[in-house]
Amino acid sequence: MISAGIIGGAGYTAGELIRILLRHPEVNINFVYSTSQPGKPVAAVHQDLLGETDLQFSGEIDKDIDVVFLCLGHGNSVKFLSEHQFSEETKIVDLSTDYRMADGKHSFVYGLPEFKKEEIKKADFIANPGCFATAISLAILPLAKAKLTKDEWHVNAVTGATGAGTSLSPTTHFTWRDNNFSAYKAFEHQHLNEIGQSLNLLQPGFSTQINFIPNRGNFSRGIHATAYTKFSGSLEEAKDLYMEAYKDAAFTFLVEEELHLKQVVNTNKCLLKLQKFGDKLLITSIIDNLLKGASGQAVQNMNLMFGIEETAGLKLKANYF
Repeated sequence: MISAGIIGGAGYTAGELIRILLRHPEVNINFVYSTSQPGKPVAAVHQDLLGETDLQFSGEIDKDIDVVFLCLGHGNSVKFLSEHQFSEETKIVDLSTDYRMADGKHSFVYGLPEFKKEEIKKADFIANPGCFATAISLAILPLAKAKLTKDEWHVNAVTGATGAGTSLSPTTHFTWRDNNFSAYKAFEHQHLNEIGQSLNLLQPGFSTQINFIPNRGNFSRGIHATAYTKFSGSLEEAKDLYMEAYKDAAFTFLVEEELHLKQVVNTNKCLLKLQKFGDKLLITSIIDNLLKGASGQAVQNMNLMFGIEETAGLKLKANYF
């Protein structure tokens, strides 16, 4: 069995990780570390786990575990790893932004399995992609892989309230979020950096703009993204490119149906729909921001790192009704 530890155990992504790993056939949770909840039952915070686990939050770590998941606020993973040492055999999956951008100083592999699978299999340290970055990258990277991104991208995406984490702010209160909709960080969202990095790796020299407008929706979880760009080929040619790009993908699927979030919420899937309007190719992409956009993808990466079935523990059923 793989011995796993979770750092930052009280947040949404940690709760999803615990839920997945408790059912994972190859994993045992060694500890769930939290500075705010030590000694308390995990199910007292993650109440969907009542009756399923006797785990308690720990104020200590086991440095000899097989894998550790960092579910810390952005900027805190670097600080935590500078203050805590794990064994040389411990693999690390970081869910923050801290190691996503290559800087030549660290050995973290960007963990987008659809495009980095072989590197992930050999990696000891994984930088798990951001939620918007996952949905958008899976929508646009097949064109970059084929060196066919010739013009700027226009992207509009909306995320649920869980995308903001558990910390309260004026825009996360129910009274603000309910029956409301808003844009934020237009053209400057932090996930643009990692999207651009991935695009340039597949299509070196790409320098045109990714025009991204992120939005807050009045629902709990999920991301619905639309991306379009000029494309001179036919719709069938585009579909062939995407089918080839994702022929070995465990969770990313090209579909003909109209997309809506209930098709993916509570799953590790990404569903993509392609449409052609004149000279423009439109790609719609949907994911669950907490699973394929965070904890589910983290477990998918762990599975690849340990050489076990990629889908282990992740055959989850959508909350359709």
